[in-house]
Formats: sequence, structure tokens, C-alpha cells
Amino acid sequence: MAPKSKAPVYVLGVGMTKFIKPRGKVDYTELGYEAGIKALLDAGITYDDVDNGVACFCYGDSTSGQRVFYQFGMTQIPIVNVNNNCSTGSTGLYMGRTLIASGASDCALVVGWEKMMPGSLGSHWNDRENPIGTTYVMMAQTRGLSKAPGAPQIFGNAGREYMEKKEDFAEIARINHAHSVNNPYSQFQDVYTLEQIMQSPAVHEPLTKLQCCPTSDGGAAAVLVSQSFLDAHPHLKDRAILIAGQALTTDAPSLFSKSSIDLVGREMTQRAAEIALGEAGITARDCQVCELHDCFSANEMCLIDALGLSEPGKAHEFVRSGAITYGPNTKVVVNPSGGLISKGHPLGATGIAQCAELVWHLRGWANNRAVKGTKYALQHNLGLGGAAVVTVYKRPDGQEASVLGSEEVGRVSGVGYNPAVEARGFTEEQADKVRSKRRSEFALTKTLQLMKQAQAKV
Repeated sequence: MAPKSKAPVYVLGVGMTKFIKPRGKVDYTELGYEAGIKALLDAGITYDDVDNGVACFCYGDSTSGQRVFYQFGMTQIPIVNVNNNCSTGSTGLYMGRTLIASGASDCALVVGWEKMMPGSLGSHWNDRENPIGTTYVMMAQTRGLSKAPGAPQIFGNAGREYMEKKEDFAEIARINHAHSVNNPYSQFQDVYTLEQIMQSPAVHEPLTKLQCCPTSDGGAAAVLVSQSFLDAHPHLKDRAILIAGQALTTDAPSLFSKSSIDLVGREMTQRAAEIALGEAGITARDCQVCELHDCFSANEMCLIDALGLSEPGKAHEFVRSGAITYGPNTKVVVNPSGGLISKGHPLGATGIAQCAELVWHLRGWANNRAVKGTKYALQHNLGLGGAAVVTVYKRPDGQEASVLGSEEVGRVSGVGYNPAVEARGFTEEQADKVRSKRRSEFALTKTLQLMKQAQAKV
């Protein structure tokens, strides 16, 4: 069945915090607030223009979204809290786009964050069925269980099924670490040799520590708008990026095929890619840049294949040829941000941070990691349990991105510098510029004071 035509939806503004180690030093309220303020500044609008809010997080109480959004203003708009495992951020983008494309919204603010615990992911609910319990059962029946944390077992086994050559998985990690040095928001910005990656502590065959993403604290946000909103604000059109295609899919019965690759969502990724790329009218190989869900190097290998970037069964050859990084053999630069492996993985923020990276490329702002001829950008975000979101972005004018100098970007960015290559905080003056003006300044200030006092008492 042909994809249904949807009303145009644009990403008008993006913003994010630097991703950091989860040490409890910054609360989720601050992470979400900083990301949202930056996205509103980037969009050139105020919170009064926003008619729907989508809050994305996995760890936290159920209305944490309202706690973050009330800092922008208490305008009584609908605020929905989203939790879809590691694909939470992209699920929020999908919900925002769906609201706008259906006519239920003209301007949605999507904010994602995570305040995590150090160490591997684990369940916080031991008195009920684990949503990925069947995944563990299938893994035990096919590859058995080891003492390693669950996630690296699941994804590592998929890598082992795809092919057994360890160097190819390590090469993926080497490339992503190398890319990270140009992303100021990355949790880690270290370069490693192939040998160093292979000799780092073993986690679960074929994975070593440097092939696994870290847990992280961080926030990211995006402003999505309709065509009518953009037409009413023509001075903002030069920063808008079109969502040309998008799909959210869930697991297929192949989850129980006893294939380790199917267990990590191969079919739902393939289906999401088919729908999103079909809506955009392109193939994966028409994309010049891609941010994909490399929670582990083994998963990136499987996804290069599932998304259609390589020939089936040939992802390892694609990696070996230099096709996924900068150089003479580039086909598509994968994870120019450094990916989850280097940038970090605060679950609720990850998908929106991927969006921000690709928006910066299509605007021509990511000048220290630009990909020549960028016209289409591909995004993939995955959550076990399961959900996969694939999104295609393009410039509304259909042209290739022209790389801009940072001084020029600083004049139009709304923050006075190039946020694609420099990670800064924000000032109170900037926050005042975009917070709600509907209520008196006294009332808004009083509200913020009361919220801070209540937090201090706790």
C-alpha cells in the first residue's frame, strides 16, 4: 500500500545540552529547561507560540514533563509524557509530527531528557513482567545466557550471527570515536586505534567496552511547525527543515524466529525504513548523512544492512571500504556526531539529539564535520520491546546544503554563536526572551520563585 500523503511538517528549531556522565550533578528539570530554551531561541519564537508539548523520558515520575514545561510558562497547553524505551525521543518527534500533520497543532515543542544511574541499564520494576522478558527467553533458547549485562548480550549475539570477524565491529567503534572530536556535545571526544578498541575490556563477544555506548545525563529539544505557521512567519523559513518521511513501527512475529538479528528488531527497522523512504520518494543510498542507533557496534553493523545502506549481508564489506566515514570512498557518513558510542545515550534525549545533528547538517551549520553535497539526511532510533523510528529530512528548497562560516551562523542562530560547533549554556536574558509573555512578568517570576522554593524544601 502506498504511503498516505501527509501535510508538511518542519523542524524549525533545535537545541541540546552537552551529554555528561551520570553523576547526579544536574537535575532533569535543568536539562529539559536548557534544551527547550535553546530550541525556542533557535526557532525564533516564544513559548506563547507553542500549542502542544511532548515530554520524552524513561526514568522519572509520570508528570515530569509538566514540571519541565511549566518553567517556560503555565499556558495550559496539552502536555503528553512519552516513554518508548531507547526510541523515546524519536517517538516524541513522531507524535509531534502526527499532531501537526493531522491539523491538531500548528506548533509543537518536543523536549527529551534523561537523568540516569551509572552502569548498565536495568529494570526498576521487579514485581511485574518485564516488557522484554520474551526477548530474554528467546535469547536463552538460541545463544544461552552469560554473566554480561542483558543489552550487550542481545546486541552482541546479533553481531555474532551477522558475521564473526571482530575487527569489523571494532572498526565501526573506531570511526564513531574519531567522529566525536568534532561534536562539542559528545560525552567522550577521544580517538582510539583499532588495536586499542579491540584490547579494551571484554563485555560480551564480540563487544569490548569501547564498542558500547555509555549511560548519560542530557537533554535535547525540537520545535515542529505546520506549513501555515511557517507561511505566517516568512522570516523564519530559511532555518526550517522538512520532515520528508517518517515511520514508527513495532515488532513483527519474526521476533520469535530464533534469529539473534531478528531479536534486535531487524524487521521493524526494515519496515520503518520502507515507509519513511517511500514517503520521501528516495532510497537509503540517496542520503549523504545518517544518524543511526549504535548503542553497540554490532547493532550498527546490522542496521547498515537493515536500512538498505549496503547490499544485504554485505555491511561488513561496506564498513571495510571506508564507505561510512569521511574520505575518498564515502558513500554515506554514518554518525558524524560520534553516535551513541561516543556522544552518549540519555534515553529520552537521544532521538531528538540525532534530529538536531541532521538539521545542523542540512542548514550547513555543521561546518567542522560537513558532508559534501548533503541533500537528504536519514535518522534511525530503536528501542527494544520494541519500537523503531526512521525519519528522512530534506531542505524545503530541495537543494544541497551550502556550508556556512560560524560567524555567519552566529548572526542568524538566535544565540549569537554557531551551536553546531560550540556547546554553551544560556543567559537569563535569553530565557526571558522566549518564555511566555501571556501572564505579567510578576506572575511568571513569582511562579518560578515558588517552584524553586518548593524544590529547596524537598
